[in-house]
Amino acid sequence: MIKHPVYGISAPEKGWVPAPRYVLRRNRVLKLLEPLSRGRLLEIGCGAGALLYDLSSMGFLIEAVETSSIARDIASYINRGNRRVAVHRNIKNNWKGAFDYVLALEVLEHIEDDVSALREWWNCLKFCGHMLLSVPAHPERWNASDEWGGHFRRYERTGLREILEQTGFDIVHMECYGFPLANLIEPFRALYRAPQLKQLLSSQGRHGQRAYSDISGVERSLEKRLYPLQANWLGTKVMQFFCYLQVIFSDTDWGNGFLALCKKR
Repeated sequence: MIKHPVYGISAPEKGWVPAPRYVLRRNRVLKLLEPLSRGRLLEIGCGAGALLYDLSSMGFLIEAVETSSIARDIASYINRGNRRVAVHRNIKNNWKGAFDYVLALEVLEHIEDDVSALREWWNCLKFCGHMLLSVPAHPERWNASDEWGGHFRRYERTGLREILEQTGFDIVHMECYGFPLANLIEPFRALYRAPQLKQLLSSQGRHGQRAYSDISGVERSLEKRLYPLQANWLGTKVMQFFCYLQVIFSDTDWGNGFLALCKKR
């Protein structure tokens, strides 16, 4: 494993490195959580588990859920020996009202019944507990990466706000993250995914997309090839600049993802 001062932990020996959009999101997530009091935290769909490593270092006591066996294996590897982190396959029955925080980053779009999912996560929170959620933005930007990843939808700000309020959350903060770097990268990712999607649909049909959904959070074949450039001195400085720049535009809807910090009522 490698710990980078800007990108956090990576595990290239397991095939996982932080993609640029992950780095942009990680930067904002850690900044939003930093001023909050520490407590018990549940991350839904933790993927490779790199953020669990960061959050445990900040002092949170963490349970994580990851249904993908491939992602769960990497998350367990990255957090091995860490007594502040436990990774599970499913939500436990005794977690009702157990957590101060729930995180669900790039998860809700993978779930067909998003309202039921939000209600389940609401049940896991203590009274006045917080949820931090991220989703891909703007349905009109739907592309091959969404299809490949097994997404059901992308969100607009108004629609996201409505379902959060409908399911018992008050929105403390909402922003649009990623502009401009994530917007620039997205078309190239779609071009890269399009042949894979075509091959998948021709061989397995729509049922095969579940397999890609399971690996969408940890598949880094393209990013691993480019990561040495991203992680060198110049690449790091460029990424720091884009992390700063996205904050300037966070009140606009120009990015390609929404972050919402909500409070259970």
